[in-house]
Amino acid sequence: STWVPAAGVINATPKAKALAKSKKVDLSSIQGTGNFNRVTEDDVKRALGLLEKTDVKAVSVEATSVPSYRDVPDLPDGPKAMDGMQKAVAKNMEAGMDVPVFRVSRRIKTDAFDDLYRQLKPLGVTVSALLAKAAALALESHPIVNAAYAPGQIVYRKDINVSMAVAIDGGLITPVLPKANLLSLLDLSAKWKELVMKAKKKSLKAEEYNSGTFFISNLGMFGVSDFGALLPVGAGSILAIGGALPTVVQRPDGSFTTVKEMTVTITCDHRHIYGADAAEFLKTFADLLENNCARLML
Repeated sequence: STWVPAAGVINATPKAKALAKSKKVDLSSIQGTGNFNRVTEDDVKRALGLLEKTDVKAVSVEATSVPSYRDVPDLPDGPKAMDGMQKAVAKNMEAGMDVPVFRVSRRIKTDAFDDLYRQLKPLGVTVSALLAKAAALALESHPIVNAAYAPGQIVYRKDINVSMAVAIDGGLITPVLPKANLLSLLDLSAKWKELVMKAKKKSLKAEEYNSGTFFISNLGMFGVSDFGALLPVGAGSILAIGGALPTVVQRPDGSFTTVKEMTVTITCDHRHIYGADAAEFLKTFADLLENNCARLML
Protein backbone atom coordinates (compact mmCIF):
# COMPACT_ATOMS: atom_id res chain seq x y z
CA SER A 1 0.00 0.00 0.00
CA THR A 2 1.03 3.58 -0.58
CA TRP A 3 1.10 6.12 2.23
CA VAL A 4 -0.68 9.38 1.42
CA PRO A 5 -0.22 12.45 3.62
CA ALA A 6 -3.27 14.01 5.23
CA ALA A 7 -4.86 17.00 3.60
CA GLY A 8 -2.76 20.10 4.14
CA VAL A 9 0.34 18.17 5.20
CA ILE A 10 3.45 18.95 3.17
CA ASN A 11 5.25 15.69 2.43
CA ALA A 12 8.80 16.94 2.94
CA THR A 13 11.66 16.59 5.41
CA PRO A 14 12.33 19.39 7.93
CA LYS A 15 15.55 20.34 6.13
CA ALA A 16 13.74 20.45 2.81
CA LYS A 17 11.06 22.70 4.27
CA ALA A 18 13.63 25.04 5.79
CA LEU A 19 15.62 25.32 2.54
CA ALA A 20 12.48 25.83 0.45
CA LYS A 21 11.25 28.54 2.79
CA SER A 22 14.59 30.37 2.72
CA LYS A 23 14.72 30.19 -1.08
CA LYS A 24 10.98 30.85 -1.58
CA VAL A 25 10.41 27.59 -3.45
CA ASP A 26 6.97 25.98 -3.73
CA LEU A 27 7.38 22.42 -2.42
CA SER A 28 4.24 21.27 -4.21
CA SER A 29 6.04 21.81 -7.52
CA ILE A 30 8.87 19.42 -6.61
CA GLN A 31 8.69 15.65 -7.14
CA GLY A 32 10.02 13.92 -4.04
CA THR A 33 12.57 11.09 -4.16
CA GLY A 34 12.50 10.17 -0.50
CA ASN A 35 10.52 7.48 1.25
CA PHE A 36 6.86 7.56 0.17
CA ASN A 37 7.76 10.26 -2.38
CA ARG A 38 8.81 12.64 0.39
CA VAL A 39 10.63 15.77 -0.77
CA THR A 40 14.20 15.78 0.53
CA GLU A 41 16.73 18.58 0.91
CA ASP A 42 18.54 17.28 -2.19
CA ASP A 43 15.30 17.47 -4.18
CA VAL A 44 15.04 21.16 -3.32
CA LYS A 45 18.70 21.67 -4.24
CA ARG A 46 18.08 20.03 -7.62
CA ALA A 47 15.11 22.30 -8.21
CA LEU A 48 17.35 25.28 -7.43
CA GLY A 49 20.05 23.99 -9.75
CA LEU A 50 22.47 23.40 -6.92
CA LEU A 51 22.70 19.69 -7.72
CA GLU A 52 22.70 17.83 -11.01
CA LYS A 53 19.38 16.42 -12.16
CA THR A 54 19.01 12.72 -11.36
CA ASP A 55 16.71 10.01 -12.62
CA VAL A 56 13.89 10.52 -10.09
CA LYS A 57 12.55 7.00 -10.54
CA ALA A 58 15.95 5.45 -9.83
CA VAL A 59 16.46 7.60 -6.74
CA SER A 60 13.01 6.77 -5.41
CA VAL A 61 13.59 3.03 -5.73
CA GLU A 62 16.92 3.29 -3.95
CA ALA A 63 15.57 5.51 -1.18
CA THR A 64 12.57 3.36 -0.35
CA SER A 65 14.76 0.28 0.09
CA VAL A 66 15.53 1.48 3.63
CA PRO A 67 12.38 2.87 5.26
CA SER A 68 12.97 6.05 7.25
CA TYR A 69 10.77 8.85 8.54
CA ARG A 70 13.59 11.17 9.59
CA ASP A 71 16.75 12.82 8.37
CA VAL A 72 19.48 10.20 8.82
CA PRO A 73 22.80 11.66 10.04
CA ASP A 74 25.90 11.30 7.92
CA LEU A 75 27.81 8.72 10.00
CA PRO A 76 31.59 8.22 9.78
CA ASP A 77 32.80 5.21 7.82
CA GLY A 78 36.23 3.66 7.31
CA PRO A 79 39.59 3.99 9.08
CA LYS A 80 40.76 7.24 10.64
CA ALA A 81 44.24 7.85 11.99
CA MET A 82 44.50 8.24 15.77
CA ASP A 83 46.04 11.36 17.26
CA GLY A 84 48.92 11.21 19.73
CA MET A 85 46.71 11.00 22.83
CA GLN A 86 44.55 8.21 21.40
CA LYS A 87 47.68 6.23 20.46
CA ALA A 88 49.06 6.66 23.99
CA VAL A 89 45.79 5.48 25.57
CA ALA A 90 45.67 2.45 23.26
CA LYS A 91 49.29 1.58 24.04
CA ASN A 92 48.70 1.81 27.80
CA MET A 93 45.56 -0.32 27.60
CA GLU A 94 47.40 -3.02 25.66
CA ALA A 95 50.33 -2.98 28.10
CA GLY A 96 47.95 -3.36 31.03
CA MET A 97 46.46 -6.55 29.60
CA ASP A 98 49.58 -8.49 30.64
CA VAL A 99 48.85 -7.86 34.34
CA PRO A 100 46.85 -10.52 36.25
CA VAL A 101 43.97 -8.66 37.85
CA PHE A 102 40.85 -9.42 39.89
CA ARG A 103 37.80 -7.36 40.81
CA VAL A 104 35.81 -6.97 44.01
CA SER A 105 32.49 -5.09 44.25
CA ARG A 106 30.51 -3.66 47.14
CA ARG A 107 27.30 -1.72 47.56
CA ILE A 108 27.54 1.46 49.60
CA LYS A 109 24.66 3.49 51.05
CA THR A 110 25.08 7.12 50.02
CA ASP A 111 22.38 8.96 52.01
CA ALA A 112 24.85 10.45 54.52
CA PHE A 113 27.35 11.20 51.75
CA ASP A 114 24.64 12.94 49.69
CA ASP A 115 23.59 15.01 52.71
CA LEU A 116 27.17 16.13 53.29
CA TYR A 117 27.56 17.08 49.63
CA ARG A 118 24.38 19.15 49.70
CA GLN A 119 25.73 21.06 52.70
CA LEU A 120 29.18 21.65 51.18
CA LYS A 121 28.24 22.26 47.54
CA PRO A 122 27.51 25.99 48.12
CA LEU A 123 31.12 26.30 49.34
CA GLY A 124 32.43 24.92 46.05
CA VAL A 125 33.11 21.36 47.20
CA THR A 126 32.79 18.80 44.40
CA VAL A 127 31.76 15.14 44.42
CA SER A 128 35.15 14.30 42.91
CA ALA A 129 36.94 15.93 45.86
CA LEU A 130 34.77 14.04 48.36
CA LEU A 131 35.44 10.70 46.66
CA ALA A 132 39.16 11.40 46.37
CA LYS A 133 39.40 12.34 50.06
CA ALA A 134 37.45 9.24 51.13
CA ALA A 135 39.65 6.96 49.03
CA ALA A 136 42.83 8.63 50.29
CA LEU A 137 41.81 8.26 53.95
CA ALA A 138 40.93 4.60 53.37
CA LEU A 139 44.32 4.05 51.72
CA GLU A 140 46.05 5.27 54.88
CA SER A 141 44.73 2.12 56.56
CA HIS A 142 45.53 -0.14 53.58
CA PRO A 143 48.89 0.94 52.10
CA ILE A 144 49.18 -2.29 50.09
CA VAL A 145 46.35 -1.02 47.85
CA ASN A 146 48.39 2.13 47.14
CA ALA A 147 51.49 0.08 46.34
CA ALA A 148 52.81 -1.07 42.96
CA TYR A 149 54.44 -4.28 41.80
CA ALA A 150 58.03 -4.60 40.58
CA PRO A 151 59.76 -7.92 39.84
CA GLY A 152 60.48 -9.46 43.22
CA GLN A 153 59.33 -6.32 45.08
CA ILE A 154 56.32 -4.51 46.43
CA VAL A 155 56.86 -0.78 45.91
CA TYR A 156 55.09 1.15 48.67
CA ARG A 157 54.33 4.83 48.14
CA LYS A 158 54.16 7.16 51.14
CA ASP A 159 52.38 9.82 49.10
CA ILE A 160 48.76 9.10 48.26
CA ASN A 161 48.25 10.70 44.85
CA VAL A 162 44.70 10.12 43.66
CA SER A 163 44.32 10.17 39.89
CA MET A 164 40.81 10.55 38.45
CA ALA A 165 39.78 9.86 34.87
CA VAL A 166 38.50 12.78 32.78
CA ALA A 167 37.01 12.42 29.31
CA ILE A 168 38.29 15.10 26.96
CA ASP A 169 37.90 15.75 23.26
CA GLY A 170 39.61 12.89 21.46
CA GLY A 171 40.68 10.87 24.45
CA LEU A 172 41.03 10.26 28.16
CA ILE A 173 43.42 11.66 30.73
CA THR A 174 43.90 11.15 34.48
CA PRO A 175 44.77 14.38 36.35
CA VAL A 176 46.36 13.82 39.77
CA LEU A 177 45.42 15.19 43.17
CA PRO A 178 48.76 14.92 45.01
CA LYS A 179 48.77 13.98 48.70
CA ALA A 180 44.98 13.91 48.68
CA ASN A 181 44.85 12.59 52.25
CA LEU A 182 46.50 15.76 53.56
CA LEU A 183 44.45 18.39 51.69
CA SER A 184 41.18 19.92 52.84
CA LEU A 185 38.01 19.43 50.82
CA LEU A 186 38.10 23.07 49.75
CA ASP A 187 41.71 22.75 48.57
CA LEU A 188 40.97 19.46 46.81
CA SER A 189 37.95 20.95 45.06
CA ALA A 190 39.83 24.05 43.91
CA LYS A 191 42.73 21.92 42.69
CA TRP A 192 40.43 19.52 40.87
CA LYS A 193 38.59 22.32 39.06
CA GLU A 194 41.96 23.75 38.00
CA LEU A 195 43.17 20.36 36.74
CA VAL A 196 39.99 19.67 34.77
CA MET A 197 40.19 23.07 33.10
CA LYS A 198 43.82 22.47 32.15
CA ALA A 199 42.96 18.95 30.94
CA LYS A 200 40.27 20.27 28.59
CA LYS A 201 42.75 22.84 27.27
CA LYS A 202 45.35 20.05 26.96
CA SER A 203 47.81 22.11 29.01
CA LEU A 204 48.54 19.69 31.88
CA LYS A 205 52.17 19.23 32.82
CA ALA A 206 53.49 15.67 32.78
CA GLU A 207 53.64 15.44 36.57
CA GLU A 208 50.00 16.52 36.73
CA TYR A 209 48.79 13.37 35.00
CA ASN A 210 51.48 10.66 35.33
CA SER A 211 52.21 10.67 39.07
CA GLY A 212 49.09 8.91 40.34
CA THR A 213 49.41 6.09 42.87
CA PHE A 214 45.70 5.22 43.08
CA PHE A 215 43.07 5.69 40.38
CA ILE A 216 39.34 6.44 40.32
CA SER A 217 36.96 6.24 37.37
CA ASN A 218 33.49 7.68 38.02
CA LEU A 219 30.80 6.91 35.42
CA GLY A 220 27.94 7.28 37.89
CA MET A 221 27.31 10.80 36.58
CA PHE A 222 26.40 9.24 33.21
CA GLY A 223 23.77 6.96 34.72
CA VAL A 224 26.00 3.86 34.75
CA SER A 225 24.98 1.54 37.58
CA ASP A 226 28.21 -0.48 37.87
CA PHE A 227 31.29 -1.37 35.83
CA GLY A 228 34.85 -2.61 36.10
CA ALA A 229 37.78 -0.41 35.05
CA LEU A 230 40.99 -1.52 33.35
CA LEU A 231 44.12 -1.22 35.48
CA PRO A 232 46.44 1.56 34.27
CA VAL A 233 50.08 0.71 33.64
CA GLY A 234 52.15 0.90 36.84
CA ALA A 235 49.11 1.10 39.12
CA GLY A 236 48.17 -1.33 41.85
CA SER A 237 44.46 -0.50 41.92
CA ILE A 238 41.68 1.46 40.27
CA LEU A 239 38.26 2.11 41.79
CA ALA A 240 35.19 2.24 39.52
CA ILE A 241 32.27 4.31 40.87
CA GLY A 242 28.72 3.60 39.71
CA GLY A 243 25.66 5.80 40.12
CA ALA A 244 23.57 5.86 43.30
CA LEU A 245 20.13 4.29 42.87
CA PRO A 246 17.11 4.03 45.19
CA THR A 247 17.08 0.56 46.77
CA VAL A 248 14.60 -1.15 49.06
CA VAL A 249 16.30 -2.63 52.14
CA GLN A 250 15.06 -4.43 55.24
CA ARG A 251 15.60 -2.87 58.66
CA PRO A 252 16.71 -5.00 61.66
CA ASP A 253 13.12 -4.96 62.95
CA GLY A 254 11.88 -6.54 59.72
CA SER A 255 10.31 -3.41 58.23
CA PHE A 256 11.37 -2.04 54.86
CA THR A 257 12.68 1.34 53.77
CA THR A 258 14.29 2.92 50.72
CA VAL A 259 17.90 4.08 50.68
CA LYS A 260 20.27 5.17 47.93
CA GLU A 261 23.08 2.76 47.11
CA MET A 262 25.96 2.86 44.67
CA THR A 263 28.09 -0.03 43.53
CA VAL A 264 31.86 0.40 43.57
CA THR A 265 34.25 -2.08 41.98
CA ILE A 266 37.99 -2.17 42.62
CA THR A 267 40.36 -3.73 40.11
CA CYS A 268 43.70 -4.83 41.62
CA ASP A 269 47.04 -6.25 40.50
CA HIS A 270 46.88 -9.80 41.87
CA ARG A 271 50.67 -10.14 41.97
CA HIS A 272 50.84 -8.24 45.26
CA ILE A 273 47.27 -7.39 46.28
CA TYR A 274 44.96 -10.22 47.38
CA GLY A 275 41.20 -10.52 47.64
CA ALA A 276 41.12 -9.87 51.38
CA ASP A 277 43.16 -6.67 50.90
CA ALA A 278 40.66 -5.33 48.39
CA ALA A 279 37.68 -6.36 50.53
CA GLU A 280 39.11 -4.68 53.63
CA PHE A 281 39.81 -1.49 51.68
CA LEU A 282 36.23 -1.38 50.39
CA LYS A 283 34.95 -2.00 53.91
CA THR A 284 36.88 1.02 55.21
CA PHE A 285 35.84 3.15 52.22
CA ALA A 286 32.19 2.20 52.75
CA ASP A 287 32.35 2.92 56.49
CA LEU A 288 33.65 6.43 55.77
CA LEU A 289 30.81 7.21 53.37
CA GLU A 290 28.05 5.56 55.39
CA ASN A 291 28.98 6.25 59.02
CA ASN A 292 31.92 8.65 59.28
CA CYS A 293 31.43 11.36 56.65
CA ALA A 294 32.57 13.96 59.19
CA ARG A 295 36.12 12.60 58.86
CA LEU A 296 36.23 13.86 55.30
CA MET A 297 36.16 17.43 56.61
CA LEU A 298 39.21 16.97 58.86
